Amino acid sequence: MTGLPDTSSSRGVAVVIGLGSMGMGMALSLKKAGFDVLGADVSADAVARFVQAGGRAISKLAEDVKQADVVVSVVVNAAQTEGVLFGADGIADSMKPGSGFISSATMDPAIARKLAAQLEAKGVHYLDAPISGGAARAAKGELTVMASGSPAAFAAARAALDAMATKVYELGDAAGQGAAFKMINQLLAGVHIAAACEAITFAAKQGLDLDKVYEVITASAGNSWMFENRIPHVLAGDYTPLSAIEIFVKDLGIIQDMALSERYPVPLSAAALQMYLAASGAGMGRDDDSSLARIYAQLSGAKLPERAE
Repeated sequence: MTGLPDTSSSRGVAVVIGLGSMGMGMALSLKKAGFDVLGADVSADAVARFVQAGGRAISKLAEDVKQADVVVSVVVNAAQTEGVLFGADGIADSMKPGSGFISSATMDPAIARKLAAQLEAKGVHYLDAPISGGAARAAKGELTVMASGSPAAFAAARAALDAMATKVYELGDAAGQGAAFKMINQLLAGVHIAAACEAITFAAKQGLDLDKVYEVITASAGNSWMFENRIPHVLAGDYTPLSAIEIFVKDLGIIQDMALSERYPVPLSAAALQMYLAASGAGMGRDDDSSLARIYAQLSGAKLPERAE
């Protein structure tokens, strides 16, 4: 099941680059919506899972994208996005004029603007479209997309966006605005996870019943979406990565760079970044971001629940 599909009865050809926890769900949502979807990933296992689920594997990316109506890039960062487009095996020169490139990586807005200008000079529409919602919502086609780009870029991406998301915020007619909105979200998310982990481990240090703490706090003013979502991982002692520590090392690092360039103080996100760096340095970089609780426990001697065998 490789090569270009038969598009005679589809909504068009979509190529998804990056079949991780988010990209896999996005690719399958596109397929469910009637697109012929080709997937690419550095992991052969990820591609095999996609094929097993009914998708098609890219045979040669630079060739296969020539027929794509839209390319969805769900790679990790700006450097990988730039490599996808303009690297040694980049696709920018292969994409057909008028097609759309949906960039979902979290990155500095200035880099998003640069990449958009380079790609649009080749007649391909660039939509700055970072995502939020997690793997479960990606699989259901229920993501939130923070998008910005030209009207033509939105038009080229519209059908794919409708398949992957229930909320598409149109945040401006130039790339970079979507990226900036995503960084505000990541500042809050990173700080809220750190605060949640600090609080639950402090509760453990006090000898409190952590299940009861969770019950009380989620019904009280101190609750947050991140406390409600992440603390069950701590209570179960299960740090299987749904969103990894390294994601916030990257994203809070971007925020520090953006703030420095603006001479803007971000002390809360700076403090949170140090905890993510500590977790990464302790070997937890690929573990779930709720692993910050384990760092607090190591520093304080608090005892957290262990995973049931």
